Amino acid sequence: MDATRLAAIPLFSSLSEEQLHAIASVAGEWTLDSGETLTDEGSFGHCIFAIEEGTADVQQDGTTIRTVGKGDVVGEIAVLAAGRRSATIVATSPLQVITLFKRDVWALERHAPEAATKLRALLEKRTASAL
Repeated sequence: MDATRLAAIPLFSSLSEEQLHAIASVAGEWTLDSGETLTDEGSFGHCIFAIEEGTADVQQDGTTIRTVGKGDVVGEIAVLAAGRRSATIVATSPLQVITLFKRDVWALERHAPEAATKLRALLEKRTASAL
């Protein structure tokens, strides 16, 4: 993957080229059609998603709690803390996401520590707002 795609995601935009390349070397991509489900609440989560294009509704217990779109990162709670998805995410338009699997996210501690710090901060923000 081209590291400039990651640099367009606000969470990663301030990272060094070296760290962006480290992430890009393990990142994947996934495309969904409108109406398709990205994650299911309660299922095991093995991947973090950075939205490149499109929008999606984040739902808990069948109720939309927010809409996410270009530049947002989702899925970090299951990967970094809970193990299970805290929400269902359904594409509301064609969706293009960058994927980072759990093993690669944990490897960021060694290869892109600033990115790991940013993901932990996002996790803390999300879990604090859920309280």
